Amino acid sequence: MPFTTLGLHPKILQAVKEAGYTEPTPIQSAAIPPILEGSDLIGIAQTGTGKTAAFTLPMLTRLASIVTSTSQRGIRGLVLAPTRELAVQIDENVRAYGKHLPLRVATVFGGVGERAQIEALRAGTHLIIACPGRLLDLINQRHADFSGLEFLVLDEADRMLDMGFLPDIRRIVKQLPQRRQTLLFSATLSKEIEQLTGEFLRHPKTVQIGKRSNPAETVAQMVYEVPMHLKQGLLSHLLEDPAMDSVLVFTRTKHGADRVARRLESLGIKCGTLHANRSQNQRIRALKDFKSGEVRVLVATDIAARGIDVDGISHVVNFDFPMHAEDYVHRIGRTGRAQTIGDAISFVTPEDHAPLRSLERFIGRGIVRKVAEGFDYKASPPPRTEDGERRRFGGQGGGGRSGGGRSGGGGQGGQNRQGQPGPRRWGR
Repeated sequence: MPFTTLGLHPKILQAVKEAGYTEPTPIQSAAIPPILEGSDLIGIAQTGTGKTAAFTLPMLTRLASIVTSTSQRGIRGLVLAPTRELAVQIDENVRAYGKHLPLRVATVFGGVGERAQIEALRAGTHLIIACPGRLLDLINQRHADFSGLEFLVLDEADRMLDMGFLPDIRRIVKQLPQRRQTLLFSATLSKEIEQLTGEFLRHPKTVQIGKRSNPAETVAQMVYEVPMHLKQGLLSHLLEDPAMDSVLVFTRTKHGADRVARRLESLGIKCGTLHANRSQNQRIRALKDFKSGEVRVLVATDIAARGIDVDGISHVVNFDFPMHAEDYVHRIGRTGRAQTIGDAISFVTPEDHAPLRSLERFIGRGIVRKVAEGFDYKASPPPRTEDGERRRFGGQGGGGRSGGGRSGGGGQGGQNRQGQPGPRRWGR
């Protein structure tokens, strides 16, 4: 089914064609028609399947008649996202698909000054893409008029509702007209959170592509069991494999991300870091350098799991095993996107065995256990410093390149990219 059969505006179809896309993904084929009909909708699909375009294209089509009329001003659409990175990427998609329309778009999020955002709102913006906290601040300062709003989108809805954004979202929704179209999109949506959608949607249709809990089948998942003090050494050892050419490493804490990055930099591996303690300019630069290949490894906290859209990520490494199964799904969804192939590596310490078993029940499958060839798993813990604490990084592991597939170790799970370019990818 080509895009031309979905009822999209001709100028949007032109932009889609210029971007090199001809066939919609399953979530786009299923979601676009009911959105164009005006229905509220819950869209559930795995990461990397094109959910951003699934709501952006029909929303822009419905906005097209408004933005081309000089008499129509004011905010008509609002997209809420949990992170600045995701807001920026949605903005990039909107501008690409709406480039032939006189569309005025503003992004609103923290970490930068308010002045430019306030001026954009006052200038007659048609569409706002925002993080809840900063938007609520500007609403309280009376800088946003939503009386003419027609569309509300909650992107990564489960994450926002589950991360403490619910009170802010409720306050924002109270400022919006009751007669509006509301869309929720996510890769996972628990039944408990789904019940909350009754507050925001009216008789929604649900579009679900694949199982809610399953990571993409194009991601080869593997677990390396390793003592805590050897995790850094194992990461360095695996990175000796040149096939690990674009690697996203997840840590549990901001300080942990900085420590891992510093250690890798000391070994001559170019790294970027992405977490909440970094300024907006630093975060933008880190993503830019990672996308361009200037840095080989990006070390991040979960703030990035819902916001990174980078072509060609070869590996995701869970340096710290995630606390929640949903976070695991989103983390590893940064690779193996849009039917391309990727590897997901998880380091598991003895303390992580219970969360690992819980994850395997959640996804309905076991994960392959692997051993890195040439790595010294029996290395002693690092010596204690004078104050009694162990040095942060020890256990360098043996030399030699990882064997048995590009992620090291014997066994299955190493057959992946052979240097062939993947298909053209949609936003997420």
